[in-house]
Amino acid sequence: MKVPELADLAFATALTRHEGDLEADVDYDTVLFDGSQFADPRLPNARFLDCAFRRVSITDGRLPRASLRDVWLRDVRLTGTFLAESSWQDVTVVSSSLAGIQVFGAQLRRVVFSGCKLDSVNFRGARLTDVTFDRCMLRDVDFGGATLAGCAFPGAELSNVDLTRVAMDRTDLRGASLGLVIDSDSLRGAIISSAQLAIVAPVLADTLGIVVDAERAAD
Repeated sequence: MKVPELADLAFATALTRHEGDLEADVDYDTVLFDGSQFADPRLPNARFLDCAFRRVSITDGRLPRASLRDVWLRDVRLTGTFLAESSWQDVTVVSSSLAGIQVFGAQLRRVVFSGCKLDSVNFRGARLTDVTFDRCMLRDVDFGGATLAGCAFPGAELSNVDLTRVAMDRTDLRGASLGLVIDSDSLRGAIISSAQLAIVAPVLADTLGIVVDAERAAD
């Protein structure tokens, strides 16, 4: 899929470059964060509107209940950052790395992750609506108890991704490599290919308590 570049953004010409640290109790509107490194920022209820992040690193941040609206991120590294109960709407994340971040209880709507690596990301109890993971690598990502509606994983590689107690609606897993932890209802509401069904069938059988054994040869 085609993802926008910085110059493609409707608000690109209005962006003002940010200098210095991130500050609490500030609304960031039409701000460009470029080449910055932020360590241990404390920004509860932070709000970012029409902002762009490029080559930015955020480590051990605390941004509970943060709000991101019409935000674009490329080559961003988020490590050990707390974004629980945050709100993401019309956000694009490109070629970025998210490791050990907490996004549980968050609301994500019309979000695109493209060419990203997500490692040990916690989406437990989050609600994801029209979220796309395009050609992403997801390893040890936890969606336990989350709601996924209209989501898609084209070309994604899923490794030890936890979908237990997930509620799905029109979530398209076709084209993804499925390394999943599931329960009997995990894939209800999902769209998968016939080839993927053959792969996940043994796991589904196990969750349903079905014993699969070779047929006995005829006497």
